Amino acid sequence: QVQLVESGGGLVQAGGSLRLSCAASGRTFSPFAMGWFRQAPGKEREFVATISGRGGITNYADSVKGRYTISRDNAKNTVYLQMNSLKPEDTAVYYCAARLSAVSSIKSTEYASWGQGTQVTVSS
Repeated sequence: QVQLVESGGGLVQAGGSLRLSCAASGRTFSPFAMGWFRQAPGKEREFVATISGRGGITNYADSVKGRYTISRDNAKNTVYLQMNSLKPEDTAVYYCAARLSAVSSIKSTEYASWGQGTQVTVSS
């Protein structure tokens, strides 16, 4: 199992930026594809971004493409989500997840380990 702990959430004004971090511990981190998902109140959890095990392949939801950047530092067992030009509709609890494969996926059901989530609130 991989244990994941997110940090970096908070309150920001529209147009601002935040950087989320997800620190992994337990099993070796580098082979695993990682993903970020989010869940707004009253809505289902949705895909945000994913990165392959070595970091060479990334995918983004259309709603965040061009504004968010996912990256990873395997030496630090950490994955990041840089969020720029934030909008009120980006408000949600953000979760990172680890997949037991180096191949990334946009499907939440294909991720084995999840963090506890970090709240991101964007005010208008």
